[in-house]
Amino acid sequence: MGLLDILLGRTKPVAPDLDQLFALPSAAVTLEAAAGFTPSGSGAVCFATVEGAAFEQTHREVQALLDADADRNGPPVELRRDDYGYSWLVSRRAPDQLHLLVNDLHAVNASMEVNGFGPLLLCSLAGFRDEAGRALALVYLYKRGTFYPFAPLSGDGQRRDNALELRVKAALGDDLRLEQDLSRWFPVWGAPGL
Repeated sequence: MGLLDILLGRTKPVAPDLDQLFALPSAAVTLEAAAGFTPSGSGAVCFATVEGAAFEQTHREVQALLDADADRNGPPVELRRDDYGYSWLVSRRAPDQLHLLVNDLHAVNASMEVNGFGPLLLCSLAGFRDEAGRALALVYLYKRGTFYPFAPLSGDGQRRDNALELRVKAALGDDLRLEQDLSRWFPVWGAPGL
C-alpha cells in the first residue's frame, strides 16, 4: 500500500482465511452458554451464479465429494438459488456434527477457490436455534475474513433481532474474528441453511 492510498483512505482488502471456519465448533460452545443457541445442523455457502462448463464441472465435483461422505446420514448436499439470483450449496448434518458441517463448508470454499472461482464466493453460514425456535446464523464474509451474527425475526416482513445480534457479538468476541463494521452485517433473508 502506497502513501497515496493512505492519504486517500484506501485500505488493502483482507485476504480470506478459510481456516477461520474451524473456530465455529468452539464458538458454538460459548454461544450455547451465553445465549442458549445450539447448532441446527445446517449450513450453506453462497456464491454468485455463473454460467459455463468450467463452473458446472466444479460444482459437480464439489457436490460429488460431499455426497460421497459415508458419515452423512440424511439428505445429500443440494444446490439452491435464492430470490436474488445467488446460488447456495446447502449441507445438512446432525446437530451434534458441527465439526463435519464446518468441514463441508471449508471444502466447498476451498474447491471453488482452487478452481479459480474464489472471487465469486460471498459468504458461508452455519445455522443455530434456541429452545424457543428462534433462528440465528453465524455468517462468514469471504471477502472480509470475518464473521457476524444474523438473527431474523419470525413472522411477516424482513426484520431482525439487533439486540440479540449485539449480545452474540459481545459473547463471541474471543472466539471468532468478528466484523467490527456493523454496516457490513448484511441480512441474508431466506438463506437456505438457516
